Amino acid sequence: MEHTNVAATKPRLSKAQIFNLSAGFFGIQFGFALQNGNASRILQTFGADVEHLSLFWLAAPLTGMIVQPIIGYYSDKTWNKFGRRRPYFLVGAILTAIALILMPNSATMASLMPPIIIGAGMLMIMDASINVAMEPFRALVADKLP
Repeated sequence: MEHTNVAATKPRLSKAQIFNLSAGFFGIQFGFALQNGNASRILQTFGADVEHLSLFWLAAPLTGMIVQPIIGYYSDKTWNKFGRRRPYFLVGAILTAIALILMPNSATMASLMPPIIIGAGMLMIMDASINVAMEPFRALVADKLP
C-alpha cells in the first residue's frame, strides 16, 4: 500500500487567498472581543454581583465544549451546493449578529424570566453562535493549506 502525500495534492494559495482566510479569523476574534469586553457590564445591568461574574463566564467554555465537537463533526460531513463548510459560516455569522444585538437589549425579555437567567442565556447563545462559525473555519484552513 503506497502512502500518498496529501499536501502535494492541495494547490498553493495566493497571498490574497491567505489574507482572506486571516480576515475571517479576524472577524471571529472581533466577535469574541465584543463578547469579552462588554458582557460583564451587561450582566451587571441585569443585577449580577461583581463577585459572581466568574460563574457566568463558566457558561462560555462549557458551551464551547459541547458545540464545537458537534459542529465540527457535521461540518466534516456536509456537502451541498454552497460547499462543505460555508453554510456553517453563514448561519454562525447571522446568529452571532443577532446575539450581539439582542444581548444588550435583552432587558425587555426580563419580564418573562429573571434578568440574570436572560443575561446568562444570551451569553451562552452568543458563545455558541460564534463557535458555529469558528469551528468549521478552523477546519477550512486545514482543508485549504498544504
